[in-house]
Amino acid sequence: MIPEMLGIAAILYVAAMFVLAHAADRAAAAGRWQWMNRPIIYTLSLSVYCSAWTFYGAVGYASRSGLEYLTIYLGPGIVFAGAWWGLRHLVRVARMHRITSVADLISSRFGKSAGLAALVTLIAITAATPYIALQLQSVSMALSAFATTDVRPPNNIPFWTALGLAIFTILFGTRNLAADERHHGVVMAIALEAVVKLLAFIAVGVFVLWGMADGPADVLARINRMAERPEGAGWFIEPERWVVLIGLSASAIVVLPRMFHVMVVEANDDDRLRQAGWAFPLYLFIMSFLVLPIAVVGHDMLPAGSNPDLFVLALPLSQGKDMLAGFVFIGGFSSAMSMAVVSAIALSTMMANHWLVPFWLWLRHGGFRARRLPGAARDDLKALMLNARRLAIVLIMSAGLAYHQMSGGTSALAVMGIVAFSGMAQVLPALVAGLVWRGATRRGAVAGISAGSLIWFGMIFLPSLGLVAQPAIPVGIDPFAGAVLLALATNVSLLILISLLDFPNPVERMQALSFVHAIAPDSTPTERGSTVPAESLLTLSSRLWGSERALEIFRAACNEQGKSGYLPDLTPRFLSDFEREMAGTVGAATAVALMGQVAGRGSITVSDLMDVAGEASRTLADRTRLENATEELERTARMLQETNDKLTALSSQKDAFLSQISHELRTPMTSIRAFSEILREPDLPAADRLRFAGIIHEETGRLTRLIDDLLDLSVLEGGRARLSLSVVNLHDLIERALASAQATAARRNFSILRDPPSEHLMLMTDSDRLLQVLINVIANARKYCDSPSPQIRIQTRRKSDGRVEIDISDNGSGIPAAKESLIFEKFSRLNDASRAGGAGLGLAISREIMTFLDGEITYLPGQGGASFRLDLPYRPRHLREAVNG
Repeated sequence: MIPEMLGIAAILYVAAMFVLAHAADRAAAAGRWQWMNRPIIYTLSLSVYCSAWTFYGAVGYASRSGLEYLTIYLGPGIVFAGAWWGLRHLVRVARMHRITSVADLISSRFGKSAGLAALVTLIAITAATPYIALQLQSVSMALSAFATTDVRPPNNIPFWTALGLAIFTILFGTRNLAADERHHGVVMAIALEAVVKLLAFIAVGVFVLWGMADGPADVLARINRMAERPEGAGWFIEPERWVVLIGLSASAIVVLPRMFHVMVVEANDDDRLRQAGWAFPLYLFIMSFLVLPIAVVGHDMLPAGSNPDLFVLALPLSQGKDMLAGFVFIGGFSSAMSMAVVSAIALSTMMANHWLVPFWLWLRHGGFRARRLPGAARDDLKALMLNARRLAIVLIMSAGLAYHQMSGGTSALAVMGIVAFSGMAQVLPALVAGLVWRGATRRGAVAGISAGSLIWFGMIFLPSLGLVAQPAIPVGIDPFAGAVLLALATNVSLLILISLLDFPNPVERMQALSFVHAIAPDSTPTERGSTVPAESLLTLSSRLWGSERALEIFRAACNEQGKSGYLPDLTPRFLSDFEREMAGTVGAATAVALMGQVAGRGSITVSDLMDVAGEASRTLADRTRLENATEELERTARMLQETNDKLTALSSQKDAFLSQISHELRTPMTSIRAFSEILREPDLPAADRLRFAGIIHEETGRLTRLIDDLLDLSVLEGGRARLSLSVVNLHDLIERALASAQATAARRNFSILRDPPSEHLMLMTDSDRLLQVLINVIANARKYCDSPSPQIRIQTRRKSDGRVEIDISDNGSGIPAAKESLIFEKFSRLNDASRAGGAGLGLAISREIMTFLDGEITYLPGQGGASFRLDLPYRPRHLREAVNG
């Protein structure tokens, strides 16, 4: 099997993963993701721990160091089997705070420190670089195993591998900004890859165990003979090294960026760890059980000098089993691909959130101002975030490629993996202390991480590149184990000592209370009031998540507060919840920076914090009950206040309405009476008689329309209207509505922005009633839009729940926020009669019609002008119930 064929097979495999990820993303976007949200998928995704190091390097590790390879698996197995309750606490806290990465978690715990997040990101990228290089090297080494005298693999395999993995990661890791940073497509691809690499490893293990050896007894005999040889000293346990390596692998399962991402960020809830507590160790056991037979048989049966890292490929190739070797190659490629992709996603999120975007905000000198941005620039922040992550992915893959080239691509795979493990282990003390010790402070965490990382960098990382010699440890223990213990001891000592001497700031103490006790972050206001309009925050969220997601979040907040519409009160709780929601996209530190610039967030006082934290720790249960009761009272009070304000406004407008109706009735009646008396004159010229008769006809038409509106509203409100159902093309209704509304403000030229293909939706509805609503909304847009270059934008979309949305917007100044809650009331008028005329019943009738059609009409704030949304089903509920009944 020549390398070119394997390359084609790898490309086809990547294409298959591409199709699977794309299908999973589409299913998730359509709301059909429940079948993906299963504990088994979550457990399989954890197998990203088993990278090319495990697939190839574990066999090489066993060949060189004997049973020491088991430390790779014992650490994670112990953590999941014996400490899953601690992992549940970690996942619960992370979901509560919308954590996006391990850097975000530590930053959020220690006062949402941007500097600490940047430091952890630096360590994560430095530590992950050897691991990325390991995956590139594994693919190159695997292809070289298939090389013959005539056919050699090209030298640029690592480059093309890095490029392909970067493209895949960009396509499925940076498609959209999500408020929870979950990637359903990538997780499904990883789960399938977990099955592929497990089956491939089992296949080669079974072949070696029973096809080349005579079963487990034969393998045990070979192990005994190998242990008796001089080179078999590594088969015996070295206690200090085993303890260090088990500790490193245990820490890696938590702090490695890719493991934190799949275990914590991608977790829908913490309960699925219950199944993973036994299923993931079982997966590791199956992988580790077959390592030893492959290593021992390879050592005995392959030529001297064979690369132990390639025994899984060399053994089937030596027996002419090319198809099995090809399957094993795909399994190893799958291990490398899943690790590199998830690592790049996790690291790019950290780099973008804690390096690139904060640097961009700093360059702006004053930062983001939502109110000053034109509508055309609405999505630039979203584009900035996505482009920053794409750039970060390219930089991360390039760093891995550079490390591969600098190390010469000759280091044992296991050695490169241990370098990464020992580097990220410097983050563990701060993470654990942050979850269990309220006294841990930011300065202590920074000092500990910095000191431990410098020791690791000088004594482990640089020697791995061959730039400096491995320093000698004077106490006579293994140099690597000694360096790790020295770095961690320094780290922990400084963390504890400085935290004991330090006094945390108020935000740190609030976050410590929340993280240690896993209770919701306190909503105590960080300022005594906020003068920023809610529409500015809505604009900010629209630029991050898109208009639909932003409107959904703000409407949910309004419902929770007992309000209607899309603009909630900027209560301390809402601002706190909004900041956490935003932290799920940009990280806690960047979210604080954005809120500080947009909402003018201030600082909390120490006395306020002491009262909150002390009371919370002493009377948590009572406080929870009081908060629930207070929230309910506040919600009820807001509902009553909103109702009272609306009734007050309507009461004041009722007189104006009656006066307007009287005027609307009296004026045509006066004209009719006056001109009818003139028509009784016998000598009236025929031309005047015809003209006066036309005026009478126009005035009676005006009266008829007014009376029809009043009767129509009365019939709709009384529930006496009848549906006249028919199948209609929405596109035809919009065309008729635009034609009918052209008489309104006919002297002004409007630009109509539409997407006609998307409008061709067949509805079963009362076409006349729906047309009436469309005409009314479009006519209002033409009447009230005050832009010098007026535009009307009509957007239609088909929703996954069997409904249709129609957005009709203009580019005028919109409706004042103070009057948005009144626009659908029948006594409401937003301006005087001299400007618009009419009785102001149009939107009230439209609301009743949409309710009658089993739909809804709502006003959308923060869209740059007046914007209305019509939401209706493909067929009314009345008809669906009749058919289903």
